[in-house]
Amino acid sequence: MRRISLLLLLCFFMTAAVSLSEVTFIDVPPAPAEGADQSAIEPSSSPLAEGAVEILITAAGDVTFGGNMRKNPASTMYTKWVDQHNGDLSFFFANVQDIFSQDDMTLVNFEGVLTENTQHKDNPFIFRAPPDHVRALTLGSIEAVSLENNHVMDFYQAGYDDTVKALQSESIVYASDGRMGLFTVKGVTIAMLAYQTFDGAYPRLLEQVPQDIETAKAAGDIVIVSYHWGVEEDYAPNEKQINLGHATIDAGADLVLGHHSHRANPIELYNGKYIVYSLGNCSFSGNTSPRDMDTFLYQQKFTVENGVTTPGPFRVIPASISSLSGTSGKERADNDLIVTPFPEGTPGIQRVLDKLKENGKKLAYGVESYPTEWQ
Repeated sequence: MRRISLLLLLCFFMTAAVSLSEVTFIDVPPAPAEGADQSAIEPSSSPLAEGAVEILITAAGDVTFGGNMRKNPASTMYTKWVDQHNGDLSFFFANVQDIFSQDDMTLVNFEGVLTENTQHKDNPFIFRAPPDHVRALTLGSIEAVSLENNHVMDFYQAGYDDTVKALQSESIVYASDGRMGLFTVKGVTIAMLAYQTFDGAYPRLLEQVPQDIETAKAAGDIVIVSYHWGVEEDYAPNEKQINLGHATIDAGADLVLGHHSHRANPIELYNGKYIVYSLGNCSFSGNTSPRDMDTFLYQQKFTVENGVTTPGPFRVIPASISSLSGTSGKERADNDLIVTPFPEGTPGIQRVLDKLKENGKKLAYGVESYPTEWQ
């Protein structure tokens, strides 16, 4: 089974050859009182000190490849667009590849299965793509994925194992509940944890996640926690999400990323760290023309010096899940699976920012602004 026992997890860390003496544990300051001025602890850019390393991370939303196997897969829109590009798998991320390739790590939520297995669960939506389509991630300069969501087991253990094998064949790092992902760049190790909150998992996670973060902080310099949580089509997090997000930061995570609602959700600055409640969709084959095709890319800088990690500023890049709406800034069009930033001057940019700001008013620590350029 994919749930790895504690013994296996410990063995994994022993083989990771990570020196605990190189890791500095940082006391997390207490959370500011509700309504307190967050600007005093807001991350900001400053010149790098000698020996410091700056890390730029890009995060994007749900990536769903393949046809819905509840129908004839040969007739799906996914197959249609792949055929129109003559099987060239670089088209999915062609309009963001320059962004992804210039960062230090790109992380997405991979919500699908890469397998030839045909035995699947009786779910309304079940997506499957051939294992070699994993190349689309590599061609798009995506180095890591969260592999914890409500579709990852649609083709049972065999489908999950095939998906993992495909990711490993392209050296794509993955994280799931019970398996930490470790990615090293510029001598800095990024530890990734991932969970889903369904079937009453919140109480378990409130106990488990702080323990996992403690282990992650011993293995990596930057700790990122991804959650598949919330309710589909919600534009803001519920109380359970907020409580878990805050607890995750309190336990020492450097960044929290959310998925599942298929909608862009606001960002919170809590205890000096950012919680991105939902990144919406990215390249998403789940619908030919979703009611809301707007999304955004999230970028954040971190500085690591002498084992100490300092969070830096963030920016958002408003985008559409389709180039057919992205290039014009329109709200809807056919979904061609090509995630596309809105060009400057098109209405899509302000539309995304307005949604984030308006829904952010529901949060006690919602950020005051959503910069699209580095501050």
